[in-house]
Amino acid sequence: MKKLTKKLGILLLALPLAQVAVADVSPEEELVKFQNYYKQKFPDVPFQDFANGVYSIDPASREQWEALEEFPPYEIDIEEGKRLFETPFANGKSYADCFENGGIGIAQNYPYFDTEKKEVITLALAINRCRIENGEKPLKYKKGKIAKILAYMAYTSRGNTLDIKIPNKDALEAWKKGRQFYFSRRGQLNLACAHCHLDNAGRRIRADILSPALGHPTHFPVYRSKWGELGTLHRRFAGCNKQVRAKPFKAQSEEYRNLEYFLTYMSNGLKLNGPGVRK
Repeated sequence: MKKLTKKLGILLLALPLAQVAVADVSPEEELVKFQNYYKQKFPDVPFQDFANGVYSIDPASREQWEALEEFPPYEIDIEEGKRLFETPFANGKSYADCFENGGIGIAQNYPYFDTEKKEVITLALAINRCRIENGEKPLKYKKGKIAKILAYMAYTSRGNTLDIKIPNKDALEAWKKGRQFYFSRRGQLNLACAHCHLDNAGRRIRADILSPALGHPTHFPVYRSKWGELGTLHRRFAGCNKQVRAKPFKAQSEEYRNLEYFLTYMSNGLKLNGPGVRK
C-alpha cells in the first residue's frame, strides 16, 4: 500500500492542476469555468447527475450503488435523526425553534456567510449553537448523533436546489480562503484536493475511481462501507487530508468551513440528495 501511495504521489505531482481557479476572476465567472470543466470532461453526464458523485460517471459502480439504495443502510439513521430532532431540550424548546421553517427543508441554505459574525455557518455548527443556546452540551462533529440529525434534515431537503450566496467582501474573502485550500498542495505527498478531483476525476486508484468535485457536498452526510456508519462532510475532509499524509484540521474549524463554503457554492444549481451511501 505504501508503494502504491508513493507511486500515486509521483504520478499526480507530474500533472498540472486543472486551470479552473484564476486569481482575478469573480466567483460567478469561476463557477461557470468549474462546472463547464466537468461538463466537457464528462459530456454524457446530465448536469443534475453530478450530485451522485462517482456513480454519475461509472455505469458499473452505479449499478451496485442503485442496488444499495433500494434498502439504504442509512434509513434507520434518518428515523433516529427525526427522533433526536423532535426531542425537546430540558428547557422545553427544540431544534425547530432555532431554524427557519422549523428546520424542515432548509439544508440547501447551508453553509451561509453570517454578515454580523463575519464567518461561515454550516448546518452542523448551527445545530450545536442551537444546543448551547438552549443549555445543552454540543455534539461531536464527525459522527454519531449530529450525523443522524443532519441526515434527517438533509432528507427533508431532498430535491431542493443549492443557491449559496456571497453577500459581501468578507464572504468573498472566506470563499477565496476555501478556494485556496482546495488548490493548495499539502502533506508529505504534496498534493492538493484538485489533483484528485479535478485533474484526475474519472481515473482509477487501484479499484477505486476518483470522483468529480462537482456535487461533492450534495449528498452528505453519507454512510460509507469503509466506516460502517454515517459520517459528516468534515469527517471526509479529515480523511482526505490523512490520505495525503497531512495533519487534518478539526471538524468545523474555520479552514474546513471555508472549504465547505467554496465547494458548495461551486455546486450551485444541483439538487440535494442526501443522505447518501458510498464505498
